[in-house]
Amino acid sequence: MIQQTSEVETNKEVLVFSHELLPLSQTFVREQVLSYQRWHGTLIGYSRDKAGVPLEGLDFRILQRDKPSLLERVVDKARRVTFGAPHLYAQGLRKERAALFHAHFGPAGTQSWPIAKELGLPMLVTLHGFDITVRPEWWQTHGTGNMRTYPERLRELAREKNVHFIAVSEGIRRSAVEFGLPADKISVRYIGVDCRAFAPSGLPVGARRPRVLYVGRLVEKKGLEFLIRAMAKLRRDIPAAELIVIGDGDRRQALEALAESLNVNANFLGACAHDEVRAQMYLARAFCLPSIIADNGDEEGLPIVVLEAQACGVPTLASSRSAGSEGLVDGVTGFAFAERDVDDLAEKLFRILRDDALADSFSRAAPIFIARNFDILLCTQRLEQLYDERLSA
Repeated sequence: MIQQTSEVETNKEVLVFSHELLPLSQTFVREQVLSYQRWHGTLIGYSRDKAGVPLEGLDFRILQRDKPSLLERVVDKARRVTFGAPHLYAQGLRKERAALFHAHFGPAGTQSWPIAKELGLPMLVTLHGFDITVRPEWWQTHGTGNMRTYPERLRELAREKNVHFIAVSEGIRRSAVEFGLPADKISVRYIGVDCRAFAPSGLPVGARRPRVLYVGRLVEKKGLEFLIRAMAKLRRDIPAAELIVIGDGDRRQALEALAESLNVNANFLGACAHDEVRAQMYLARAFCLPSIIADNGDEEGLPIVVLEAQACGVPTLASSRSAGSEGLVDGVTGFAFAERDVDDLAEKLFRILRDDALADSFSRAAPIFIARNFDILLCTQRLEQLYDERLSA
């Protein structure tokens, strides 16, 4: 078992579970744990993503060794098939003297509940997006291995007295109720953004080049295709318009080809660390996340990057239910637009890229909105209050 120990001392301990510690797409887990004020979190996972989020400054435990013994391999196979709570995993966590178990994403909740149960800990499961919006029948027909039964197991988990769910937005809460989870077992808690790390900098937005920034995985639900098509419509009126794409995924090659075929000035940077994302925000005139509902029902929760962009003073355009209705103020900090509506997106991009006064107005309003509603310290205080409530439930 790998261990790293920080010098943080608190009265109450929570085990924070993710299958893997931690892919870059889960930077928000690290930031949330680091923002605890009255609790102390220890990250636990089955494996370590060595190319992922740095874990310096955090306590963490890896449950499986790089070279597991025969017994450990047998136990892991049993875990994947039966979802049992092998004593091998639980016994190493007892010494943490945790009061609570918090899993991120529904599948992680269903697979780690036996460990939490064996430890005698109340569990919270944060639902982020795909884990509650993908239609149940899709899991049954397209899921691999034990994931075919994920919808049933999640509903079974919801019947456990010591289990409660966190939705990252009101939209995700509605999806969870539609999925079949009891409304009284779901609380909304925003994750938030570090307003000290993400703050306005660089040239005033109205003085910047017509550069549009996209940050996200290159997968169907992120909808980058529609932003590329909107940028193509701007080419005649704003020939200097440029699209910067941060992220990677199975659609990258097709999206690069689309941008080239439409003669869009697009620069695909691949996956980038947080510092590079922030540096690109300080150069951007606008940020856009053109999310859609995928064919299997998968949709966004409340992407942290939408909040980070506004915290940096970048006018933001978003189309998802949560981002467009909860994560920005339409016409004040940016624009909401209908998903897949290329004409609407192009018209709103044009306004931000051409109207310096409008862009500067959005830029001034956005950090104020984020600080009031999504500062990670405030959001984590509300999370810790929920932790306290679950202990006394």
